Amino acid sequence: MSTTALASRADVEEFGRELDRIRDEITASLGDRDAAYIRGVIAAQRKLELGGRALLFASWLPPAWAAGTAALAAAKILENMEIGHNVLHGQWDWMRDPKIHSTTWEWDTASPADQWKHSHNFIHHTWTNVLGKDRDIGYSLLRVSPEQRWHPVYLLQPIYNLLLALTFEYGIALYDLEVERIPSGDKSVAEALTQLRAIAGKVRRQIVKDYLAFPLLAGPAFLPVLAGNLTANLTRNLWAHTIIFCGHFPEGAEVFTEDQLAGETRGEWYVRQLLGSCNIDGSRLLHLMSGNLSHQIEHHLFPDLPSNRYAEIASRVRALCERFELPYNSGTLARQTSSVYKRILRLALPGTGRHRPESAAPPAPDLHAVG
Repeated sequence: MSTTALASRADVEEFGRELDRIRDEITASLGDRDAAYIRGVIAAQRKLELGGRALLFASWLPPAWAAGTAALAAAKILENMEIGHNVLHGQWDWMRDPKIHSTTWEWDTASPADQWKHSHNFIHHTWTNVLGKDRDIGYSLLRVSPEQRWHPVYLLQPIYNLLLALTFEYGIALYDLEVERIPSGDKSVAEALTQLRAIAGKVRRQIVKDYLAFPLLAGPAFLPVLAGNLTANLTRNLWAHTIIFCGHFPEGAEVFTEDQLAGETRGEWYVRQLLGSCNIDGSRLLHLMSGNLSHQIEHHLFPDLPSNRYAEIASRVRALCERFELPYNSGTLARQTSSVYKRILRLALPGTGRHRPESAAPPAPDLHAVG
């Protein structure tokens, strides 16, 4: 890959060894403080959800509706971002607590956990920002990199990006189906139908819970509770879409072709994760509510290390980037968000980027984890 243009091969490998040392030190220091952190976040999230749903039962009073909806939205954001995403990455498996484990957790969203773990943990984190391999580049809908070949369908991408943001949990659930692999025979119709049935079952349970069961329990407050749950889910969707898009799509995030990965070393794998990811600067509250995906760079370097450690790791990674003269893409939420939307608007039009190299066009039949 082209990392030798940024640093010598020896520097790249030394950069990788330094990151391995950070991983080893953090792993060796995990203990009670970390376990108390995730248990505390889960307890707080459950109290927020309980309080929010209780307030919504009095939602004929506007202040109760507003407070209940805000609490429920915050609880859903915490559950999806800091708890669900990170538990499903296996970040807390070292605790050997079957209740907080990647093999047992099922989260409060439309996407079944097992399908999401395959498309996100394996596909995305293995092939980060590799054209034709990482389906998170535009989520099969958007042109977010000039290396993607333009098509007239992208003219409307500002509109369907907004629709995707509003319905993000359902978009991610269907995205995991990978239906575009069916025509080539890479995926069977039977396999897709099995996945679709699992998605339908999860969607049905989510809809019954939020839009039928809890509103019915509220009796005469059925409609305000229904509106509160709908607003909470909408807020969660918009927030998750914003944070996730800021992780890889702001200006400066690089994409790669598959041929650049030939013979990729561990050091080069680390550099690809660094160059393809972007951070968000902000407060501890922002980091918590983003699931620490505001530390997207550190998350991609160490996806299975507990999220509460990313802040302390970030300062060490920044220092390493300065030492090895590697870029470190970080900015405020406003800056990264505006950068993403400018890119989506600009790349909706033709003639704004390079043609995708032919070597990156056909997806390879097999996946090989690296790093």
